[in-house]
Amino acid sequence: MSNMALLNNIDHSDLKIIRKYGAEFGDSVNQSVAFPTEFAELQRSYPILFRKDEAGEFQSVVLLGLDKGENLFLDGDSWQARYVPALHERGPFMIGFQNQEVDGEVRREPVIHVDLDSSRVSREEGLPLFLPQGGNAPYLQHVTHILRVINIGMDMMKPMFEAFQQADLIEPVALEVKLDDATTYQVPDVYTISEEKLAALSGEALERLHKGGFLRAAYLVLASLSNINTLIEMKNAKRMAAAS
Repeated sequence: MSNMALLNNIDHSDLKIIRKYGAEFGDSVNQSVAFPTEFAELQRSYPILFRKDEAGEFQSVVLLGLDKGENLFLDGDSWQARYVPALHERGPFMIGFQNQEVDGEVRREPVIHVDLDSSRVSREEGLPLFLPQGGNAPYLQHVTHILRVINIGMDMMKPMFEAFQQADLIEPVALEVKLDDATTYQVPDVYTISEEKLAALSGEALERLHKGGFLRAAYLVLASLSNINTLIEMKNAKRMAAAS
């Protein structure tokens, strides 16, 4: 059970965060939800694909491994990539909302909550959240940025997929990952951007995608698919290490 508290520099002035990853934090997964706000970073390291959630709505995901529960980027309690997907990088923090008076108006403003029961939270070791005089430490500024990436990205997800569907860009992909002559993995129920249809879009459709901010996202998704080869290399290296 989590013990979520509204983060503040009085009750939590000495709070520190141990930066680590692992199965106990939900990191041992072969796919993870990804947000349009992080596509530019994600496409350097991970394949970005689309899936349908339980309600039948499209969502974007990154492929982290091939076997169930396999994250090839996890090495002990560290993550071996230049960029960690936002859902895994946020640590024991979540964004929430509360009513606050701003310039005489009551607005619903985002606030940060922290899970005080998380094993990442410490009073003795780790990265401080607040400076001695009470301001936000660099790590908390980083967390605030990550939570913003998630919050804005969640709001962008539905209109992005509506724009892709309106332009008829989404197509199912039969993703077959061949490790060697005897070992092939099928990644089921995934979709991607049709490169052919994207290239054939008319000026009006292109402009509509561009104005919505989604044209670049489509190209980033296509560019990310070359990372499947990186996953194959990582998987084969893991298999060789296990066999030796």
